[in-house]
Amino acid sequence: MQTDETRSQRYYDEFAKRYDDRRGGREPGGYHDLLDDLEVDLVSRFGSGKELLEVGCGTGLLLERFRSFARTAKGIDLSPGMLERARARGLDVVQGSATALPFEDGAFDVACSFKVLAHIPDIDLALAEMTRVVRPGGYVIAEFYNPMSLRALAKRAFGPRAVGDRLKEDAVFTRFDTPERARARAPRGTELVTTRGIRIVTPAAAAMRLPGVRTVLRVAERALADGPFARFGGFYVVVWRKRHEAG
Repeated sequence: MQTDETRSQRYYDEFAKRYDDRRGGREPGGYHDLLDDLEVDLVSRFGSGKELLEVGCGTGLLLERFRSFARTAKGIDLSPGMLERARARGLDVVQGSATALPFEDGAFDVACSFKVLAHIPDIDLALAEMTRVVRPGGYVIAEFYNPMSLRALAKRAFGPRAVGDRLKEDAVFTRFDTPERARARAPRGTELVTTRGIRIVTPAAAAMRLPGVRTVLRVAERALADGPFARFGGFYVVVWRKRHEAG
């Protein structure tokens, strides 16, 4: 009988075969690159010159960029297929579970995770583990899937897309947390610092392929990411700071 982790591993091993196909300047319109840019920009605020861990690093596209500004950048992922590609980039990565991180307490200044926590049934344990491995005064940066968004509406309307030759998105556990629920998942011993909304007004990736529309959407996404409209981002990112008295 397959566990949630073995299903996730199979899913991401399959996804790894084409994960990079629409990223790194390869996609017309650059929809996925825009999402990555907004995530990297946020992490750079808290991770520049720091020791950083990415939980669910995948093929290392983000981790490679984190390495450019962090003092050290390490990644962990459940999928051997994803990690094979991350290692090919020369990145410092290990295989392991987000709910049992193989690192000592307080080993990092920042622990971040993007497009991963929504696929972990025991998300609170994963957040607690990320907090455990962060030093007091450090940051936990966590991305959630938001049901109050155009992205969620599109998912409901068009259904799961293919991620490989044999699997679709519904082959893996997926959760959606409202912004209120996401913030309420604050790990013990942390305090809210800020939030960011990503993919707020973009109705679909295809819209980014239209030159005039693309420009407007890029400007709008950057302008709205950190304001009151952040709550409508398809990807809702929460940043918590670990209090010094936490233990």
